[in-house]
Amino acid sequence: MTKIKIITDSTCDLNQELIKKYDIEVIPLIINIGDESYLDGVDIDIKTLLHKMDVENASASTSQIIPGRFHEVYKKYVSEGYSIISIHLSSEMSGTYHSACLAKESFENADINIIDSRNVTSGLGLLVLKAAKLAEEGKTAKEIVSIIEELKPRVKSLLGFESLDNLVRGGRLSKTAGIIGSMLGIKVVLGVVDGNMAVKEKFRGSKKAIKYIIENFEKSGYIPGEPVMLLSIENKDIYEPLKQYLVSNNIEYIDNQVGCTVGIHSGPKACGIFFLS
Repeated sequence: MTKIKIITDSTCDLNQELIKKYDIEVIPLIINIGDESYLDGVDIDIKTLLHKMDVENASASTSQIIPGRFHEVYKKYVSEGYSIISIHLSSEMSGTYHSACLAKESFENADINIIDSRNVTSGLGLLVLKAAKLAEEGKTAKEIVSIIEELKPRVKSLLGFESLDNLVRGGRLSKTAGIIGSMLGIKVVLGVVDGNMAVKEKFRGSKKAIKYIIENFEKSGYIPGEPVMLLSIENKDIYEPLKQYLVSNNIEYIDNQVGCTVGIHSGPKACGIFFLS
């Protein structure tokens, strides 16, 4: 049976327990703070990043994974006889997917499959985890790729934000959306639509935002048996009620924290869910 290696990037925001359990290869993006550069999740964690941004007022940015780094990783696993399935954040948000495609061109006879998830953070994580489980079940690389491509448009997300300043500053949202999100007491619910972040609704106060998230989750026809990703970054106002809802309804969920690459753009005080419907 052909060995299959699942590869992704650090924007998947999967917790370390899952990464180790399924032996997923996670290639970090680069975090730039001032004149220093760090590997996302390796040299710097989200708490340190937020401290530098909020307390030290440091300017932070991200850099995509270069083709050469993908080539190194692919070469390692190809030489060990693996078929590769490499799943990455939306090509609308980063050039990382295109870097992976360029690296693949150096391997004429290798079985390397590159997938544009059209998603980010736990949306990407859902697809990566599903691929890893399918590989463990003995599915072929071709079968896994087919299933993941079918599931991509079925990834849904509902995320509550207190501020959209970082998303606007990083070019992930328009300035108009940023004005909405900066209004006093306004909570904004976003989701990933067509590979990009988009505003779904705005509310005054967390309770209405939470109600909207839960109602839309229930209406979505989410797939029973597939886990819900509960993603947060310093936002207990939304996190605790969502967690309580999932627990009280016996819905399997996975706790994940926003990583550095996504955290630069999201900023603090964000929380929500990703799921398959």
